[in-house]
Amino acid sequence: MAEGEEDRRRTIHVRLAEPAREGDVAALKKWLEREHRLEELARDRTVLIHERAAPDGHGNPMGAGTEIVLLLAGWASNRMFDEVIAQTRRAVEAWRVNRRSVESGEPPEAEIRPGVDER
Repeated sequence: MAEGEEDRRRTIHVRLAEPAREGDVAALKKWLEREHRLEELARDRTVLIHERAAPDGHGNPMGAGTEIVLLLAGWASNRMFDEVIAQTRRAVEAWRVNRRSVESGEPPEAEIRPGVDER
């Protein structure tokens, strides 16, 4: 990894829209961690999946908002990034279908967007 590259790793942010139920974020995170391809990438540490306070539009953490962040290793190619974001979209939609079948009410919509981790 080139010097400074680790400081600007690409990310995929998954945020559930209100009214997400208590536990939806944790359940979706577990679902993503068990998705076959994402699980493989997490096992070899190409992708890290974690929860964090969702920032507001100015980068400040929101009080109650939580998002799931998939952090790709700095050396991940553009093609791999595109593959991971597509897999994430498919996995989130599969989670929504599953949640609809096991719980009452409509599952929350999800916003999935790419970003850059500045840490």
